Amino acid sequence: MAKVKKKEQKSFLVYIKWFWILFGSGVLAAILIFLLAAWGAFGEMPTFEHLENPSTNLATEIISSDGETLGKFYLEDNRTDIAYEDLPQNLIDALIASEDIRFHNHAGIDLRGTLRAFVFLGKRGGASTITQQLARQLFVGVSSRNILERIKQKAMEWVIATRLERSYTKEEIISMYLNIYDFGNNADGIRSAARIYFGKEPKDLKLEESAMLVGMLQNSSLFNPLRREELTKRKRNMVLGQMAKFEYIAESKKDSLQALEINLNYNPESHREGLATYFRMYMQRNWLRKWVNENPKPDGEKYNIYLDGLKIYTTIDSRMQKNAEEAVEAHMKNLQTEFFHQNTPKRNPTAPFLDLTKGAIDTIMWQAMKQSDRWRVLKGQGKSEEEIKKSFHEKAEMTVFDWNSDSYEKDTIMTPMDSIRYYKTFLRTAMMSMEPQTGHVKAWVGGVDYKHFQYDNVIQGARQAGSTFKPFIYAAAIDQLRYSPCDSLPDNQYCIEPLKHGNMEAWCPKNSDGKYSGKNMTLKHALANSVNTVTAQLIDKVGPGSVVNIARNMGLGDDIPEVPSIALGTHDFGVYDMVGAYGTFANQGVYVKPVMVTRIEDKNGTVLYEYTPETKDVLSKEVAYAMVNLMEGVTQGGSGTRLRHTFAKNQTVYKDIITGYPYELTNPIAGKTGTTQNQSDGWFMGMVPNLVTGVWVGGDNRSVHFKSLLYGQGASMALPIWALYMKKNYENEELGVSKDAFEEPEEMSINVDCTKVLEELKEERDTEDDLDEDIGF
Repeated sequence: MAKVKKKEQKSFLVYIKWFWILFGSGVLAAILIFLLAAWGAFGEMPTFEHLENPSTNLATEIISSDGETLGKFYLEDNRTDIAYEDLPQNLIDALIASEDIRFHNHAGIDLRGTLRAFVFLGKRGGASTITQQLARQLFVGVSSRNILERIKQKAMEWVIATRLERSYTKEEIISMYLNIYDFGNNADGIRSAARIYFGKEPKDLKLEESAMLVGMLQNSSLFNPLRREELTKRKRNMVLGQMAKFEYIAESKKDSLQALEINLNYNPESHREGLATYFRMYMQRNWLRKWVNENPKPDGEKYNIYLDGLKIYTTIDSRMQKNAEEAVEAHMKNLQTEFFHQNTPKRNPTAPFLDLTKGAIDTIMWQAMKQSDRWRVLKGQGKSEEEIKKSFHEKAEMTVFDWNSDSYEKDTIMTPMDSIRYYKTFLRTAMMSMEPQTGHVKAWVGGVDYKHFQYDNVIQGARQAGSTFKPFIYAAAIDQLRYSPCDSLPDNQYCIEPLKHGNMEAWCPKNSDGKYSGKNMTLKHALANSVNTVTAQLIDKVGPGSVVNIARNMGLGDDIPEVPSIALGTHDFGVYDMVGAYGTFANQGVYVKPVMVTRIEDKNGTVLYEYTPETKDVLSKEVAYAMVNLMEGVTQGGSGTRLRHTFAKNQTVYKDIITGYPYELTNPIAGKTGTTQNQSDGWFMGMVPNLVTGVWVGGDNRSVHFKSLLYGQGASMALPIWALYMKKNYENEELGVSKDAFEEPEEMSINVDCTKVLEELKEERDTEDDLDEDIGF
């Protein structure tokens, strides 16, 4: 019996011995694996410098003057880092409760959690701490399915986690982890996730919203609220349960929050969607590309606007931009409906083109075909011209723009050639709004829909200015001949003789209605009603060269021909240049070049660029004020009078033919309408003391236009956009858009009070009605 006991004790001691040998070997093996990982045996480990400055791709952010993010430029990572201070406490609590409850008590590795995961094989929770998850995201990568590779990765993860704990505070680790995580659907990092899924900044997240985003951290592809809403809700509720378990929230609050449905406010962030798309594309393709080429980094390398996390502070006001886009949308949708009504194949067999032969139309379509992306791609694939042309006549499924759809898109089947003609039927527009005293551009709309119409008519487009160019002729006359708005000229057909001012034959412009009153009228009345005969007399007196000189000094370019016909706006100008030029009148004669960017910072907040205003004195204060006074006449009794309509006419309120209601603007407004030949272009330039806005509307080709002046004039096509935009601006008093009168210079030698002149002209008339009809004001 004693021998048996002794033998059993010896066997037990052997077991104990082997247990400690195996345990010690395991510990030594773990230490060895840990050391090998630290020495880089399993793969290159990040250096201290790399740990201090981990490499992540950061999107460049376009920021409005009122602090809103207009959009971002990125390749694959739509990431914008935010500081710990900008994270809501409910988000931090949800993260710690569900991912790492002992986060503040360990140094990167939670031994208790690791032992639990080892004993229960991960069935009672994982062992990875927040720091380890950050290490995996930054340096280790996707977990391998191979067990040996996974052990190596885990060892590297542990080493890096402990090094991260020595390099960063707990708060920095949390913010880095939330900034680096990919939440899916282009939501890289917590800021993008909050904006894309809930349309708000992280600091504004509700508790249940934070819980949903934290739940996605386990697997954003699996817990995707757009595809698996119920599964994502269950995961969110698990996070809320953890928060109640660790007493971050009360049990009753947990129950009420778990009962809520997921209420997404999905706002996809892409280059073709969102606010100020045309402006952002101008920044990306033009302004920033030029700045990057001219301003390299200290080491000579160029900044990468898709990866370097620049912050571009712009002059755009997001509220005014929204007002502008809504005004364009509201008017253009109605205008297009009327245009379709008037240009059906039944009414116009060559729709949407007017007055063109089949050959001319074929030429337009052929040119559009060769300029299309489809032609470029097929040409790049080595296709012959005949093969490419044939493909344009083969039907295919496609998504096209449609004003009548809720999403402004519809799926259809048509040939690429038919789609070209279809898009030709849509009227285009451009609008820019600027503060004349600073040159700050406040709103920029380059078309009706960037996704489908990517040509930016603000900066790329240039069309005949029509009567919106006439103020520059009047400015030259007032500046050089000391005319006043009250001076009068006869409304008779006027011819500029051959060879004079470079003409080869006499130039005899007609009034738009082909009629001439034969009576004297004030300059104010002549400009308000776009009387061509008076404009012709003025340019003959001052000479085209003087007009061109003033226009150039006001930013309208160097290619304006010095010929009399420019008086009627035959030269092409862009909305961008026209708004800058008109700003000179509102800014007391000082031209300020339009400004879009005020400051650029790198990802660390270092200022890389600050703008310097570009200004030029062009007109005296009194000449500028006289011009403003002249253009106020346009809205007081001229082509822009519909801005003022509030009265009853035949016992019904006057309504705009397009928008369907009166604008009822009563404050001082200076402006000018413009309409070109055949109603191809409609313009309106409108000014109040601290805001100048230009609007153009027209077809992609000049042959796409309304038949009648009733709908095709600038007062019908462009003015309503300005009116709707300004009404929206005035509804928000925080914008500070002025309703005051324009400032008159203290010493004014140019007469702008036409009372005495009108009385003298009245004596020349038989009746007061003649006076009102002929000279006005």
